[in-house]
Amino acid sequence: QVQLVESGGGLVHPGGSLRLSCAASGFTFSTYSMSWYRQAPGKERELVATITSTGSSTNYLDSVKGRFTIFRDNAKNTVYLQMNSLKPEDTAVYYCTVYRYRRYWGQGTQVTVSS
Repeated sequence: QVQLVESGGGLVHPGGSLRLSCAASGFTFSTYSMSWYRQAPGKERELVATITSTGSSTNYLDSVKGRFTIFRDNAKNTVYLQMNSLKPEDTAVYYCTVYRYRRYWGQGTQVTVSS
């Protein structure tokens, strides 16, 4: 079955960096686009970034463009989210997701940006 396991979250000061990882299994990772979503307290879940199966194309939420980078290693069945210049408004639970007949979600990893 499809499994997505996120890691790499934590507490960071404004302006700091974090790299999130999502290890995938149970499907042919290299043939699927992957995405990161986030959900802040009291807000709806929002799409942060998407990468195509080969990594040739990416898309980002406007508020993270130029600060976040999504990339993948198909040999390791892993997708990453490099987050730089973090702001308090980036605080959220971050989820890795794939759409394979239906959308699958990981358990999420908490990112807190605070001084």
